[in-house]
Amino acid sequence: MVGENITPGIYNLREALTIAENIGLDLVEISPTANPPVCKVVDYKKFLYELKKKQKEMKAKTAKIIIKEIRLGPNTDEHDFNFKLNHAIKFLKDGAKVKVDVFFKGRSIIYKEQGELILLKFAQSVVDYGKIEQMPRLEGKRMIMIIAPKK
Repeated sequence: MVGENITPGIYNLREALTIAENIGLDLVEISPTANPPVCKVVDYKKFLYELKKKQKEMKAKTAKIIIKEIRLGPNTDEHDFNFKLNHAIKFLKDGAKVKVDVFFKGRSIIYKEQGELILLKFAQSVVDYGKIEQMPRLEGKRMIMIIAPKK
C-alpha cells in the first residue's frame, strides 16, 4: 500500500489507523472539536516541526514595543530639559515609546503642579514627533506620562 493515494473521505477510527500503519505514517487529530473529528495521515515529527516553524514565524512578525525612560525633577533647569528633550525626540524617531517621569524627592512633592507643568511643556515640545498616550498622573512620588511615536 506504500505510495498509494488515499481518497479523502470519512473513515472510522480502525480504517484510518490501518491505512496509516500500512503507509508507515501517523494518524494525527487536527480538529478534535469538529463532528466528526478531523484527522490526517502524516509524519508526526514533520507535523510538529512545521507547527513550531509557523509559531516562530508568527512570533517574529509581532511588533516589539520598546519603552525608553526619561527622568526629570520638579526644578529641572532649561538646559537639562532641552538635553533630555533631544534624547526623547531621538527615541521617538527610532520608533520607541517614551516614558517621561518627574521624581519628587523628600518634601518636593508639594510642587506637584510644577511637575505637571514640566510634563505638559515636554509633551508640547515633542508634539511633532509623538502623541501623548497617557496624560500625566501621580503614582506615589512619581508623576508619569507616556508618549507614543507618530507613524
